[in-house]
Amino acid sequence: MADGEIKATLVRKLEAALAPVELEVIDESAGHQGHAGARPGGETHFRVEIVSQAFAGLSRIERQRLVYRILAEELAGPVHALSVGAHLPQ
Repeated sequence: MADGEIKATLVRKLEAALAPVELEVIDESAGHQGHAGARPGGETHFRVEIVSQAFAGLSRIERQRLVYRILAEELAGPVHALSVGAHLPQ
């Protein structure tokens, strides 16, 4: 995969499914070099910070599970770890 391709896929899928008002996808792979799941070139460990009205009525855990379901294909393949902060607009 091209550099940044996995990150771009995560962004595209989250934007399409959740119409976020804020979205930040951070590649934290460099901090995990030498750990399980790390690959040369990165794009294995990500942090997602997302704000969306789509989370209305969901608990913190349900919000995270929704994000994990949306990105299930990537989590089953190239993404080893994903940290999620999922919030409602203030």
